[in-house]
Amino acid sequence: MVQVSKGGIYLQETEPPAVSDTVACQIIGTIQSPYLRLEECPSRHKDKPHLPCTIRLALDFAPGLVGLKAGGRAFVLYWFHLARRDMVQLPERAGVRDAPVGVFSLRTPPRPNPIAAADVDILAVRNTEIDVLGLDCLNGTPLLDIKNSRT
Repeated sequence: MVQVSKGGIYLQETEPPAVSDTVACQIIGTIQSPYLRLEECPSRHKDKPHLPCTIRLALDFAPGLVGLKAGGRAFVLYWFHLARRDMVQLPERAGVRDAPVGVFSLRTPPRPNPIAAADVDILAVRNTEIDVLGLDCLNGTPLLDIKNSRT
């Protein structure tokens, strides 16, 4: 439920979470992309250009888009929901790397918390949708957050 006050628009208050060793994130929307398989994503092919994607927010979060404009940039956080979560180091691989390397030094999807981030160009903003250029995720990827970009 949405609450409107002089101070802004807020979702209904809930109790703050207890401190623990886990974190829960709320999915605020989904990303509609032309990429249906990992091999199609531009991050996996350096010579492939990014194609436009549409970010679709849940209706309750639409007021959060106010202030974003076509021609601007945004920082998008999303969840690689199909990625493995048990990988912490990749082995050496002929022609790619001559020594093992940890996932924290890479942007690879498999990792303990498959959070992805991208600076994107905003192409259009309307109602609950934003058309962007610069995402490298599969169609249906869960959206975690959008922030104003500093670049």
